[in-house]
Amino acid sequence: MKTWFYSISSTETTNVPESQLPDLVSNGTLGANTLVWTEGMPTWQPAGQALADLFKTTHAGPPPLPPATRPSSGLPTSHDIDYEIHGDDMQLIEVELDPGETVIAEAGGMCFMEDDISFEAKMGDGSSSGGGFLGALASVGKRLFTGESLFMTHFTHRGSQGKRRVAFAAPYPGKIIPLRLAELGGEILCEKGAFLCAAFGTSVGIAFTQRLGAGLFGGEGFILQRLRGDGLAFVHAGGTIVRRELRGETLRVDTGCLVAMTSGIQYDIQRSGGLKSMLFGGEGLFLATLRGHGTVWLQSLPFSRMADRIIANAPSAGGRATGEGSILGGIGRVLDGD
Repeated sequence: MKTWFYSISSTETTNVPESQLPDLVSNGTLGANTLVWTEGMPTWQPAGQALADLFKTTHAGPPPLPPATRPSSGLPTSHDIDYEIHGDDMQLIEVELDPGETVIAEAGGMCFMEDDISFEAKMGDGSSSGGGFLGALASVGKRLFTGESLFMTHFTHRGSQGKRRVAFAAPYPGKIIPLRLAELGGEILCEKGAFLCAAFGTSVGIAFTQRLGAGLFGGEGFILQRLRGDGLAFVHAGGTIVRRELRGETLRVDTGCLVAMTSGIQYDIQRSGGLKSMLFGGEGLFLATLRGHGTVWLQSLPFSRMADRIIANAPSAGGRATGEGSILGGIGRVLDGD
């Protein structure tokens, strides 16, 4: 079966098996003008030209329904927000809201907001209104397993005109990753604490690792965060971020370096090598093994690793004063009051 690549933006692409193309066309993810390519094609071509058979019925019927009345795809329908990311290693994201639009975020992440934007702490993400109070309580109670609060903050543009902005700051050095869930199969699994904010309508839940070894030794434990919807969500990770596309390959990574993955990726744990390598190789006893078809995001510097190194080198905590050129460095700190 062929693998087809299609453009997400002017600089970003993704790929799917040929069998998924009709679904992408029918839900609007793949338009007639979207550039596509597969093995054997000399260059990228518009999907309406390269995949003409899939678009024969598209031009004959009425235009697509507006988002508010589009038939449900089974995914939560999210608000259509715009954004801008500022900075390099200590990033900040500005989310632009039209009147009536809402963005949800973890408590304490807001940096600033403009006039006409109000915020309210609510139980859960608000993506489902059914099930009553007990249903909502059971749903948000699952968030306790990820170490997060029962409450999320909802920021809404309450004005009647114009656009307003609210900004969220990254909690530590790293990168903010924008995820268009509709273009990633509608679901992403990410490490605990990675979620930063998302368009209202995005479901923020939990997923249990299916294998005992992955839960015990995978670095992230048995619980991962699950983001579902058709809008924008943003996660944060430490250091430099690498995006890898797996097409049936196997990728072995440090257990703490996994940030997020699409639902088509299988996640398991294997020994890092022989007994000598496990004990003295410095790479830990286990490595995460990722295989399947989909997208994986990796981080170069997990926050826990950075915190361990800071503590290990903090003189006040009993660590070594590395990076100090003078043998009088300790005496100097005493004289300075440090």
